[in-house]
Amino acid sequence: MIYKFAAADMDGTLLNDKNEITPYTIEIIRQAAAQGLIFSICTGRPIQGVERYQKQLGIQGPVITYNGAMILDSADRRVLYRQELKADDARLILEAGLNYDTTMCIWSDNKLYGNKLNDRIQEYSQATKVTPLLMPSIDELLAQGITKILWYDDVSQIQQIEKELRKTAHFHNVTFCTSKPFYLEFFSSKVSKAAAIDCIGKLYDFTPAETIAIGDGFNDLSMIRYAALGVAMANAPDGVKESADYITARTNNEDGVAEVLEKFVL
Repeated sequence: MIYKFAAADMDGTLLNDKNEITPYTIEIIRQAAAQGLIFSICTGRPIQGVERYQKQLGIQGPVITYNGAMILDSADRRVLYRQELKADDARLILEAGLNYDTTMCIWSDNKLYGNKLNDRIQEYSQATKVTPLLMPSIDELLAQGITKILWYDDVSQIQQIEKELRKTAHFHNVTFCTSKPFYLEFFSSKVSKAAAIDCIGKLYDFTPAETIAIGDGFNDLSMIRYAALGVAMANAPDGVKESADYITARTNNEDGVAEVLEKFVL
């Protein structure tokens, strides 16, 4: 099979635990791109959290951000696609977050807002180098449009909140899932990494049968199931591995993404 497109999640997949892409993986990605492969970073982060890695790769093309809520052209930051939360749903999420007294990281107009400017949001912002702002009123945020909301709390609290929300949430058009055990992310139910890849396929003329998707988290499941070759990293939880066509022998600290490209593209 000739694959035309490959998408790789960032944290726990493309990046090692030092938040780096190794020179070896960079070289393999460049070789694959030189053979015509379209390679996309596919992440829950905003574009600000991707740009330095994109520069390191030295390739251009579509970048999937906010778990698929926004796709940009890496060459000029042109927005190719966007899907924000519906205002009514965003209001319910924000009000629930305030009631739980959890730390909320709110992405609106590619800016980061928080209900608390505490150590958690400061630590979260380090990956993107975006200075967090204290959130204005909910109405002001809704007027700007909200791309994604992330709750950051103790693992046990996130597990409890997620369990409660599965039973009681009144959101109508919202998908929520953990991307890390201490992150609970909310985005439009029209948004998924799979839907983003499908959109890129229409723009760049490739089919699901010509795609590879590589990830390690539950927020990667949609694209792993969508792609002809859905790949789970060796360090992925069992629930992700169960949906994969291939499981890497190497972890994110051992160039697992390079393993996939060498085996199936090069």
